[in-house]
Amino acid sequence: TGLSTSTVIVMSSHHWLLAWVGLELNTLSILPLIMKLGHPRATEATTKYFLAQATAAALILFSATMNAWETGQWEMTAPLSPAVATMISSAIMMKLGLAPVHAWYPEVLQGSTITMALVISTWQKMAPFTLLYMMAGQLPTKMLLLVGLVSALIGGWSGLNQTQTRKIMAFSSIAHVGWLLIAMALNPSLAILTLMIYILMTTAMFMSLNTTTMKALTDLGTTWTQSPALAALTILALFSLGGLPPLTGFLPKWLILNELCSIKLMPLATTLALASLPSLYFYVRMTYLILLTAPPNTTNMEHKWRFDGHLISFLPPAMMLTLLLLPILPVLISN
Repeated sequence: TGLSTSTVIVMSSHHWLLAWVGLELNTLSILPLIMKLGHPRATEATTKYFLAQATAAALILFSATMNAWETGQWEMTAPLSPAVATMISSAIMMKLGLAPVHAWYPEVLQGSTITMALVISTWQKMAPFTLLYMMAGQLPTKMLLLVGLVSALIGGWSGLNQTQTRKIMAFSSIAHVGWLLIAMALNPSLAILTLMIYILMTTAMFMSLNTTTMKALTDLGTTWTQSPALAALTILALFSLGGLPPLTGFLPKWLILNELCSIKLMPLATTLALASLPSLYFYVRMTYLILLTAPPNTTNMEHKWRFDGHLISFLPPAMMLTLLLLPILPVLISN
């Protein structure tokens, strides 16, 4: 309830102080959920999350106070000076876990459960993204394009040597939010579409990992023993995350690259397209481990021991939407 209320406060307010209160409520509401396990890693993840979010929120409050001192207005629609807009954008990027202030993000996801990693990767990004959307006309465009490109590069390269699925998804998220930031600099409506598809794909992937208890790459080879159909859908979801046509994940990347080319930013578009290749590599590596490898077996144990998993009711429709939304592109363009 605290998470939803705080996000609604941010979305409905036009006052910097109320927006800051919403961000703080959002942070404080999720801290007990992250450390619910009581494990030292969960406590460490909670501490890192709190420090990163509190630092960013303090910078937002400081910047808004400085803007109010200069202009006499607390309204978010009031004009911002370039320095204030840059500071607030930097703080929001820290909240989103974008490069180069991303180091806390994979550690927090690794220290929390898969369900909480899903919440941090999706729901917790909505409030900072709302602030960016409300500042759309005053954002430092060059800074957003640069940070988005660096995040896409770092998210791809840093994920190559990871063996834990939550850390792989963390670096995948950093790369995807980098694309999202570039979309925000180009076209806020395109950024909303990109965010919706990112949340959809990430939700489907995390629910699949949770259902099959895939916590490390070594667990991927035993997925087929629990559900061959879910293993096949997980492979397709990984391809969608990588942005391969004709799956849903291709849609935002196609539109963003098209937008960049239409305003003659060909070098940025080319670099961004190449930056998605390392991410695609570790997605394909995961599909290889699921599809083409078999775990070492003894004669008396053929299947990995695990608790009986229950299928989450939202997983099948999430998977279908993750794979089959590309045909709605003409409708989106016409609207």
